[in-house]
Amino acid sequence: MKISPFKLERYFARHEFKADYLLCSSDCESLAIQDLLALEPGANEQFLGHRLGYTESEGSPSLRREICSLYHTIKPDQVLVHSGAEEAIFLFMHAMLEAGDHVIVHWPCYQALFEIAYSIGCQVTQWQAREENHWELDVDELRRHIRPSTKVIVLNVPHNPTGHLLSHETFQEVNRIAQANGIILFSDEVYRGLEYRPEDRLPAACDMGEHAVSLGVMSKIYGLAGLRIGWIATRNPEIYARMAILKDYTTICNSAPSEFLAELALRHRAALVERNVGIVTDNLAVLDQFFQRHADQFIWQRPKAGPIAFPRLMGEDVEAFCDVLVKAAGVLLLPGSVYEDCRNHFRIGFGRKNLPDAIAQLEAFLHQRRG
Repeated sequence: MKISPFKLERYFARHEFKADYLLCSSDCESLAIQDLLALEPGANEQFLGHRLGYTESEGSPSLRREICSLYHTIKPDQVLVHSGAEEAIFLFMHAMLEAGDHVIVHWPCYQALFEIAYSIGCQVTQWQAREENHWELDVDELRRHIRPSTKVIVLNVPHNPTGHLLSHETFQEVNRIAQANGIILFSDEVYRGLEYRPEDRLPAACDMGEHAVSLGVMSKIYGLAGLRIGWIATRNPEIYARMAILKDYTTICNSAPSEFLAELALRHRAALVERNVGIVTDNLAVLDQFFQRHADQFIWQRPKAGPIAFPRLMGEDVEAFCDVLVKAAGVLLLPGSVYEDCRNHFRIGFGRKNLPDAIAQLEAFLHQRRG
């Protein structure tokens, strides 16, 4: 397989563990293992006694049962657990796509959501979310993109990198279009549950019918990226079976300690999410004030969900700005070029507790440059 380098991951590989402040992280504040175990009496003893043998390739039955509680219609045998979301994306694309198939992708997006399809030999159409439309998608444009060879629509709700969340009406229409045309809807929902207003939360796509696959992960809203546990949920037995067969050629099964801790975290997900929503909303207030003070330099489109947003820098090149910033002030932002964006946007992350300190460093850098 020939595939292009993953721009975002290569960028992080250069800077992530050297920068003092990661002001572009896509996940929320993490926990220590001892903090997670403290959520439940007896969990520490159970963890220490947990067997380190092979696990079920589909994921442990108890973990899959816990994941089912995130959905309304999904049963444990409709959940397939993976090593993070990335493996799930990779296996879905290889299980369901062939050279010549057409894929429509919510754009801009995480590179894996289109690059793997390219590497298979698929044709990919970008379904653009536009800043001037507040990052909302146009369903009429989706209809125009559909071809006889369209196999998959890739949707990301809530959206990385903009933090946008589709309206309920648009989401329902996307599902109707996919069903009416016999197209698979692959819905990246790794930020679902981190909406600022609970009434904005969309249904999970997998609950909408057999045409859909929902992607979830422990990394983002729970802040447990180190567990490397993700999953897909689908009521489509063919999709499930094809992905399960391919998983035998990748990770085979998941880490036993990680599955134990993921299950524990999901049992207490309400507390974890409440904590991280609090951090995110407090940090959003800091960002609102920062971008108001610097409205001459940045265009701020306030997000609706999740711990990331996609502001635009004015007056200078964003790649050069990010490069100087991390070298001079130790603050890491992610230039939009890693998303193939050419309009000078950058990703900012606000799911970490140290955001106020990071913003203070960024502001000091801006003041210093102004003299």
